[in-house]
Amino acid sequence: MNPIMREIPYSFDTERLTIRGPLPGDGDKVRTAVLESQAELKPWMPWAVKVASAKDYEIRVREGQIKYLGRQDFWLLIFLRGTETLIGSSGLHSANWDVPSFEIGYWLHTQHTGQGYITEAVEGICQFAYSQLEAQRLFIRCDSENERSAAVARRCGFTFEGTHRHDSRDHLTNELASTHFFSRLAAK
Repeated sequence: MNPIMREIPYSFDTERLTIRGPLPGDGDKVRTAVLESQAELKPWMPWAVKVASAKDYEIRVREGQIKYLGRQDFWLLIFLRGTETLIGSSGLHSANWDVPSFEIGYWLHTQHTGQGYITEAVEGICQFAYSQLEAQRLFIRCDSENERSAAVARRCGFTFEGTHRHDSRDHLTNELASTHFFSRLAAK
């Protein structure tokens, strides 16, 4: 089936969170969360080194909405349920509709770490991917030094597949860096 023909919800709830695709007007919320969390994001996210303008973020969220509706990429914003408080971002990326498989990426606003929100979000996104996208394989990759990200993958039942050694350069130091890979398969 052509992915564009799939009826895919634009939002869903977990116990404490509302997770949805980006909408016009979200750019400032995302930019503010990135600015307030920049020190923690910079070591792992190249896009956090120099925060883009408010206009650029608004363009990104509108492009994200188009990609979601086109079934090319599923950028997901994480809100405290029942509020407009943006606490992070995630998504289902690198779509391979032949399998189907998707990569899960995530980050959380600094003020909301350590409360189980990102684990809850990733678990909810996994269930969404299996039930709505018929995903057979989900994967997470993170810098081998990013222990907190790897811990999320493990808590959510992802299997460590291995490390690609010296497969990239650190965006801050230009030193060789390695990447951990984790995967989780659909239940049979």
